[in-house]
Amino acid sequence: MYYTEEHEWLRVEDDLVVVGITEHAAEQLGDIVFVDLPDEGKTVSKDDEVVVIESVKAASDILAPLDGEIVEVNIALSDNPGLVNDDPLGEAWFFKMKVEDLSALDDLMDEAAYKKFIG
Repeated sequence: MYYTEEHEWLRVEDDLVVVGITEHAAEQLGDIVFVDLPDEGKTVSKDDEVVVIESVKAASDILAPLDGEIVEVNIALSDNPGLVNDDPLGEAWFFKMKVEDLSALDDLMDEAAYKKFIG
């Protein structure tokens, strides 16, 4: 898995990149009450706002970690946003994207670097 400074995780599955938020981010946000997902087929650039999460504490944006196309969203989060709190690294992924240049992942943190980052 790969990690961003915005507390997103990325996992490569076949030719797609799956994106979610880390357990640390989910804990900081508190109870998630709403998730606004992007449209499938949307082309995004790195750092574009892609997902909006609302918790009992605040609203937060999830940014595109890479350039690519959103090819699938996790509609289960629309019905059950609390899944983000229950299983942030598994069932609560936000979207899958097709990325032209997978070598861009090399610029992200691995698990050891992310753990050091959150201290």
